[in-house]
Amino acid sequence: MSVDTDTVKRVARLARIKVSDDDANRMTGELNAILGFVEQLNEVDIEGVEPLTSVVEQTMKKRNDGVTDGGKAAEITSNAPASDDNFFVVPKVVE
Repeated sequence: MSVDTDTVKRVARLARIKVSDDDANRMTGELNAILGFVEQLNEVDIEGVEPLTSVVEQTMKKRNDGVTDGGKAAEITSNAPASDDNFFVVPKVVE
């Protein structure tokens, strides 16, 4: 897979990024180099290789899932422009 300069310009336009012709030519080469590397990675035989999240075997550190610093709703909403019964009041955005 490779991209051409027109594709780079189209993607830049869709992303609303201003790209000059020189930059588009440079980016075309860089993107094709990246895509070539990805194609090389797809050629690697990974049959039987277990997925891993770390190169060092370890157990994930976990903490208890509980409220440790709650009960401050009044303090949190005190600086809000508008609040009602410790809830933020915001303008309606969907009719």
